[in-house]
Amino acid sequence: MASTQLSHHNFRPIPAVRLTSHRLSPTKPTTTRLPLQYFKNKSSTLKLKADQKHIKWAIGLSLVDQSPPKSTVDVERLVGFLYDDLPHLFDDQGIDRTAYDEVVKFRDPITKHDTISGYLFNITLLKTLFRPEFQLHWVKQTGPYEITTRWTMIMKFILLPWNPELVFTGTSIMGINPETGKFCSHVDFWDSIKKNDYFSLEGLLDVLKQLRIYKTPDLESPKYQILKRTANYEVRKYTPFIVVEANGDKLAGSTGFNDVTGYIFGKNSRSEKIPMTTPVFTQASDAELSKVSIQVVLPLEKDISSLPDPNQETISLRKVEGGIAAVLKFSGRATEEIVQEKEKALRDSLINDGLKPKTGCLFARYNDPGRTRSFVMRNEVLIWLEEFSLD
Repeated sequence: MASTQLSHHNFRPIPAVRLTSHRLSPTKPTTTRLPLQYFKNKSSTLKLKADQKHIKWAIGLSLVDQSPPKSTVDVERLVGFLYDDLPHLFDDQGIDRTAYDEVVKFRDPITKHDTISGYLFNITLLKTLFRPEFQLHWVKQTGPYEITTRWTMIMKFILLPWNPELVFTGTSIMGINPETGKFCSHVDFWDSIKKNDYFSLEGLLDVLKQLRIYKTPDLESPKYQILKRTANYEVRKYTPFIVVEANGDKLAGSTGFNDVTGYIFGKNSRSEKIPMTTPVFTQASDAELSKVSIQVVLPLEKDISSLPDPNQETISLRKVEGGIAAVLKFSGRATEEIVQEKEKALRDSLINDGLKPKTGCLFARYNDPGRTRSFVMRNEVLIWLEEFSLD
């Protein structure tokens, strides 16, 4: 939905140009009508063929006024309208079709429609097959008759038994018809691909890539919002969460795991059992990825002041303040070497994209390695970012 802007120019009709030609030999003047495509730029040199002879003509043409006609369109009002209307894209209320021309150009990398009916049919199809969740980040005027929106769309493909989650983020360019004051075009651009023109093979491959199987346990996890998804990583905004942690040895290691799980299984000052969550984190807090702790996330409704104290001095409770993290997702059994390779690949991608990654990283494991086949395991490497903007 779009990071490239479209220009909408309205050209006034140009009448046919009448040229009077005088042959080199004294004859009666003739009149020739030329189609518009012969005239380019402010001055054009035209070649005409007459009686086997080529005659050059120099024709001075005044520039055609290409500025849009005066309009009373209230673009600021339309910006506010989209803030209210687009969140209903996939709910029972739906968008207001009266805000669109009947002939409206809709394009994304793998879909196109040229009427409002086709556009609404596409929305209905997505609702039926994917159960989409649409998040609108911002709406801005980016031209005299152009508005840009930034969004995230998360979809679960319900026809496949593992219900894969597809994530798309990007921008949409909304063109406004200056005569009707309605939207006449809607063009989407995805952050995850480079070729956004229809039909994009890269876009189709991006969809197919996201259909792979990941097994995520039906357990509570830290809450986050996906702000952007590129070809190499996601950028997420995490809300605060609490962890119980102990010292570890390696990012892919399990040292300290029994201690932190012992706390939630009742080895605490109140012998209180706490529900299991996911993922299990290992965190490296130094640049060499050598200073490691292992963490289990506690249920989100828990408050750190009301939790029981650990029985062991090596166990501690800590509130993670959340923030913006870049995340690289992968499957398989993760060795120390693989995790560090993924961390380096993610860090290099962030630096290449002009972002500022913090020191260290988190490695998230969502599955029990003794009960889960390696090819469906969900693993993630997270790196906190110094700053991030969607502008």
